[in-house]
This record gives sequence, structure tokens and C-alpha cells, in this order.
Amino acid sequence: MAKKTVASLQTSSKRLTKAIKMVKSPKSGAYVFVESVMAPEAVNDWLQKK
Repeated sequence: MAKKTVASLQTSSKRLTKAIKMVKSPKSGAYVFVESVMAPEAVNDWLQKK
């Protein structure tokens, strides 16, 4: 299960996006949030992979 939350971040010359997804932990079964800052073009690929 993935929760898609995307916020655009502007830095001096680079355009970055912070993406957050919710994944289920295999050990405890609880949901945890994984965050990453990347280029906007890479967000969909990152959200698709497990």
C-alpha cells in the first residue's frame, strides 16, 4: 500500500520534490513512512518500486 504525498521544494537552481510513502513492515506488520527528496521526474518510479 502506498500513500502518495508530494511537496515541491525550490532551492537555488535545482527543483526537488519530497515524496512520502507508507509501507507495511515485514517484521511487525505496522505501517511506516519512508521519505525521499528527488527530482520530480523520478517520483513515479520511486513510488512504484517496493
